[in-house]
Amino acid sequence: MSIFLNRDSTVIVQGMTGSEGTKHTTRMLASGTKIVGGVNPRKAGTSQTFQVGEGTVQIPVFGTVAEAVAATGADVSVVFVPPAFTKAAVVEAVDARVPLIVVITEGVPVADTAEFFAYAQDAGVRIIGPNCPGIITPGESNVGITPSDITGHGPVGLVSKSGTLTYQMMFELRDLGFTTCIGIGGDPIIGTTHIDALAAFEADPDTEVIVMIGEIGGDAEERAAAFIKANVTKPVVGYVAGFTAPEGKTMGHAGAIVSGSSGTAQAKKDALEAAGVKVGKTPSETAALARALLAR
Repeated sequence: MSIFLNRDSTVIVQGMTGSEGTKHTTRMLASGTKIVGGVNPRKAGTSQTFQVGEGTVQIPVFGTVAEAVAATGADVSVVFVPPAFTKAAVVEAVDARVPLIVVITEGVPVADTAEFFAYAQDAGVRIIGPNCPGIITPGESNVGITPSDITGHGPVGLVSKSGTLTYQMMFELRDLGFTTCIGIGGDPIIGTTHIDALAAFEADPDTEVIVMIGEIGGDAEERAAAFIKANVTKPVVGYVAGFTAPEGKTMGHAGAIVSGSSGTAQAKKDALEAAGVKVGKTPSETAALARALLAR
């Protein structure tokens, strides 16, 4: 089992013919993702060839998302377009009723995200991102920029604000493996939250332990702690990045804004521990806590 993405997911790539789209489409294909089309109005009716292993794969290019969905039945879109065009790309995918849209682009204006997220919610479409590494169900499908060769399938579910910490935790627990790893992004407004992922992992019978990675700024981790206390029966291990951040200084992601004690790493750690979450001081310690829970 997995959450949001599995071996049967069929994927289109908005921006497939650009440099980033081409690079990561090649990597996604190599990891077994079923990519069935790209979208570029200027190159509609053509196809693009990708080198995958010893052979090549040809992927058709469509003029619109609606045309791509009509021709392929795709149920996932991944967005590799510049920030200025991201809102239009997401709205187009929502209008085509793609159930899952993964927005990799960073630097998307927060007002644009607020608009397309609300639009997607009204349509019942799930957004992951923006400014995120995407989602991977190891051995089945990989949508985004996450390296696919770090880990295999196993009983751990991972949700993280940070892309690089997603990869590190996958590496730390690579011998155990993961049901799904999802990088939700660190912007102030994101489509899928810690709480959304926690609820999905709680409902997934194959996920035995959940690892949740947060970072300073905002109150997402505190809200997740309250959700865990009320709704999650599975063991949860947490890590909060930012204990060494200078006081009063805005750090990293646009979401990392700290006001007084609210939003600090310590405040988040305290809230999570009060909900019964074991919180590591480092990623390695967090991985050790997860490992110990699985060994019981």
